[in-house]
Amino acid sequence: MNKNQKKIAIFKQQKIRRVWDEEKELWYFSIIDIVKVLTNSTIPRRYWADLKSKLEREEGSQLYDKIVQLKLEASDGKKYLTDVADTETLLRIIQSIPSPKAEPLKIWLAKVGYERIEETEDPELAFNRAMRTYLQKGYSKEWINQRLKSIEIRKELTDEWQERGVKEGVEFAILTDEITKAWSDMTVKDFKKKKGLKKESLRDNMTNLELVLNMLAETSTTEISKSKKPKNFKENKQVAKDGGSVAKKARQELENKIGQKMIGK
Repeated sequence: MNKNQKKIAIFKQQKIRRVWDEEKELWYFSIIDIVKVLTNSTIPRRYWADLKSKLEREEGSQLYDKIVQLKLEASDGKKYLTDVADTETLLRIIQSIPSPKAEPLKIWLAKVGYERIEETEDPELAFNRAMRTYLQKGYSKEWINQRLKSIEIRKELTDEWQERGVKEGVEFAILTDEITKAWSDMTVKDFKKKKGLKKESLRDNMTNLELVLNMLAETSTTEISKSKKPKNFKENKQVAKDGGSVAKKARQELENKIGQKMIGK
C-alpha cells in the first residue's frame, strides 16, 4: 500500500481515516468517520458532539479521557485536529450509538465477552479457539502446533518471572526485548519493522524456525532463572540475555552450515 492508502481503512464500503502511533503501536481512527458510517447522519460532527457530551455526563472521565485529538487530512487536502480513538475505546463508543448498522458489532462484542468468560473456567477452550482461528487464516497444522507450544513455553517463562518479582507489563516487555535482541540481534520493534508489521503479532508472523529459536531462547531463560534465582530486575535482565544467547549460538551455527540468514521478511 502507498502512504495514503495506509491512512485509510474501509468499513461498509466507506473510508475511515486513521493514523498509526508507532510508539504506542496503536491505530487511532476518526470517530466522526465511524459515526457517519453507522448513523448516515448528514451532520456527523454535531451527532458526535452531542454523543460526546452525553458520554462525559454519564460515563465521567474514564472513557472521555481516552479520546485524543490528532491532525487528519480532510477532503480539502488540509490537516485538522480531529477526535480519534484506539480500537478498544472505539468499540465502547459504538455501544452507545443506537443504530442498526452498529447492532452486528454489539452482538459480536457480547459473544466475545461470553466466550472469554467460558475460557476462564475452561482454558482448553482458548486453545481450541486459537487452533480454529489459525486454520481459518491459512496456517499449516505443523506451524499451529509450534505456535501453541510457544504459548505454553511463554507461560512457563512469565510464571518464573512473577516468581522472581518481575512486574507484568513494562518489565515483562523489557525482558522480552532483551531475549529477542540476544538471539536475533534485533529489538522486538526492529524485528517487527523488518517483517513490515504494525499491530500484528510478531510471533504469528514467524517462520517455523524462528519460532523454534524463540522457544529455545525463552526455555533457556526459564531454566537459567530457576538455577540462578535472580534477586532483582538487573539480575533478571542478565538472565534474559544469557537465555537468548543460547538460541543465538544455535542460529549462527545453522546459518554457517546452510550459508544463509535465518530471519526473513
